[in-house]
Amino acid sequence: MTQVRKRSKAPPPSQRRRSPPANPTLASRTTGPLDALLDPALFAALSDPTRLRLVACIAKCGRGCTVGETAACCAVDLSVVSRHLALLARAGILTAAREGRVVRYIVRYDALATLFRSLADALDHCRPTDIACACNADCAEGTCDAR
Repeated sequence: MTQVRKRSKAPPPSQRRRSPPANPTLASRTTGPLDALLDPALFAALSDPTRLRLVACIAKCGRGCTVGETAACCAVDLSVVSRHLALLARAGILTAAREGRVVRYIVRYDALATLFRSLADALDHCRPTDIACACNADCAEGTCDAR
């Protein structure tokens, strides 16, 4: 009679940690969740301080805002605000809803929150296990919530 060996249950592929590449050249040749989430158009759209201010203004308002309403929150010409909002809409940060001759821009709250949470998870997955976060001694004890 042959003995059957029980296999230890391995974690699913999404939870396995691979050893990090030995150098940046090797890292650039690998792809993972982080690569799919780093959208250059999104980060280019968010890299301008005026656009960030416009997004924050619309988000805090909690409703769709017109170009004129949004222009009131910063000292920039109306046409420039219009171009900034159109770029933010193309990047997927805002949704443009036309109401006759008026366009209302609405923040895509759920999409952005999901994207940034996924990005944080992907970055956390890349972090080596021997690097502690910036909290305090809780990391060494394994009780830190930041990890």
